[in-house]
Amino acid sequence: MKIAIASDHGGFDLKEQVKAWLREMGHEAEDFGCHGRESCDYPDFGAAAARAVASGQCERGIVICTTGIGISITANKVRGIRCALCGDPWSAEMTRRHNDANMLAMGAGVVGPLLARRIVETFLTTEFEGGRHQRRVDKVMALENP
Repeated sequence: MKIAIASDHGGFDLKEQVKAWLREMGHEAEDFGCHGRESCDYPDFGAAAARAVASGQCERGIVICTTGIGISITANKVRGIRCALCGDPWSAEMTRRHNDANMLAMGAGVVGPLLARRIVETFLTTEFEGGRHQRRVDKVMALENP
């Protein structure tokens, strides 16, 4: 699977770890920045990753900042994105099963690397259940239409 990945300076170290894990799991990571620990603006990088997922260039996305909040809000501003901020594997599983989330946000200051790896693995291996959940996802996505 091709995964868009992005972070700001607060999520840079965790992003680099996630990229390595993705390769270990047999996925391809396309890095949309940032590329260092210098202070930067999460909307620049979160939006680029979200656009790649929305366009189909990447199948899913993972975005990281210090809390995960700002970068998840940014990703969700892109039409077609369902980005879930997850701090535990259960949330990652349920957002895939019930919400068909196509992007995962995490807070590097909230989750440590071992927990983050479990969250990423769960997010990438859990399938959408469809059925009654599809009806709900359709209603959420219809909110993008004026």
